Amino acid sequence: MQRDDSREETVIPTSGGVIMRSTVAAFFVACAAALGCSNPRDLSRELKPGTGFVQVPGGRVWYNVVGTGHRTPLLVLHGGPGASSYYLKPLGALGDDRPVIFYDQLGGGHSDRPMDSTLWTMDRFVREVTAVREALGLERVHILGHSFGTLILADYMKTKPKGVRSVVFASPVLDVPGYMQDVAGLLKHFPDSIQRTITDAEKNGTTNSAAYQSAIMAFYHEHIARKQPWSADIDSTMSQLNPGPYIYMQGPSEFTITGTLKSYNQTGVLKDIGVPTLFLSGEYDEVVPSRVESFQKMTPDSKVEIVPNAAHFSMQDQPDVVVKILRAWFRKVEGT
Repeated sequence: MQRDDSREETVIPTSGGVIMRSTVAAFFVACAAALGCSNPRDLSRELKPGTGFVQVPGGRVWYNVVGTGHRTPLLVLHGGPGASSYYLKPLGALGDDRPVIFYDQLGGGHSDRPMDSTLWTMDRFVREVTAVREALGLERVHILGHSFGTLILADYMKTKPKGVRSVVFASPVLDVPGYMQDVAGLLKHFPDSIQRTITDAEKNGTTNSAAYQSAIMAFYHEHIARKQPWSADIDSTMSQLNPGPYIYMQGPSEFTITGTLKSYNQTGVLKDIGVPTLFLSGEYDEVVPSRVESFQKMTPDSKVEIVPNAAHFSMQDQPDVVVKILRAWFRKVEGT
């Protein structure tokens, strides 16, 4: 998602002696309740298209509101860690129904990039979501997490937040040890030369070599984004990835996790999500469909959709299909 400097940007503090947008939004909720409205659409009208910054624990994060629809807003949590929201741009097509709020997590994209590794914790990323919702007045909201964003979403839902109408786990990495097993199985389908290059480089600490980068790109073109050539938004996401949080929490690549997330498993939270839940996976996703289907079976009031001829970036490989699935899902949840 490229920054548009022609738009007005606003810094919104999350505390202090100012009137919060959430306070204004709460006023509209109260008015709607007094009038007997079951679905206060006024909340969406408070979100005007444009960009700005929100103060969160550790620094400022950049956000972009897309769309002028008046249905319940959608908040999007991108993958990473250390990545950005650029590659999720096709989801902005939902903006004719509802505001779509993208934001770059701390450490990536247009947001601040502090060098303090103590900030790269799941608890801080969860508090970041809370700060963004508060600052933008997202009293009622759908939330979509993709990849690493699904880890944040799972941990966030453990806090029992109010006003979440539904959640979408897109390419969910909710069981990292299981994910590593699945990706190791995918890697076995590649030529021996690619497998050896990856194994040797990671063993010898030469993951910056041209040979290693070429080998992982072969995997990425099969299981990350299949549509060639890659869009400018994917290129921007990849080229601007912040290695600090990525290596600290994940590791050298998508299929070798040596960081703080290596034992992450939040499948236990799925039985207690408590809101309608959609699982999404690409047919050729590195988060394999069978794993995603197992998550859906653990989750009450849930559904799973497998996007044909798509990989991890399903919204880039098959944007029209993904938008159609999401549009129908949100409207069904809202009963309209």
